[in-house]
Amino acid sequence: MARRVLESALRVDHALLLDADALNLLARDGELLAALQERTGVRSASTVLTPHPGEAARLLGLDTPGIQAERESAVQQLIALTGATVVLKGHATLVQQPGKEIWRNSTGNPGMAAPGMGDVLSGVIAALLAQGLSAEQAAVLGVWVHGQAGDDAVASGLGPAGLTASEVCLFARRVLGSLQSGDPEP
Repeated sequence: MARRVLESALRVDHALLLDADALNLLARDGELLAALQERTGVRSASTVLTPHPGEAARLLGLDTPGIQAERESAVQQLIALTGATVVLKGHATLVQQPGKEIWRNSTGNPGMAAPGMGDVLSGVIAALLAQGLSAEQAAVLGVWVHGQAGDDAVASGLGPAGLTASEVCLFARRVLGSLQSGDPEP
């Protein structure tokens, strides 16, 4: 069932974000990977991949320590493999769109290495894509907003130990609101 859903999603002409199990399916299914490559190459459809180092390792046939040791190289290899905009999650998350420079995030904290945080990040990026931002804009802004929300949560007295994805969601809304209003303070 999951394979059929991903196969259908790869055929759509609107922006698409792939995370978690979609990445694992791509790593073990050459036909799906070819469909992704066609999507990003021939059709130039906006696609964002958001792997953590383990998912990146599976996609590239490497091990996680190798990805961590050479994060910038891993992002570039993922772009070469998929043609997509890549968000390599982790400390100082990296974002790169094909043909552009790597962007290194400076927001976020260790408390964000918790269940559900990647789902929040994907949701923020997908929402920005749905609002018409380019894949690169949505990925860069989404990563920054997510990390800033985590930092704001810690500054308010939550975590970093025990920080939850639900708490970060609430702060992400505040960060986005402050950007829209032009208020520098969330």
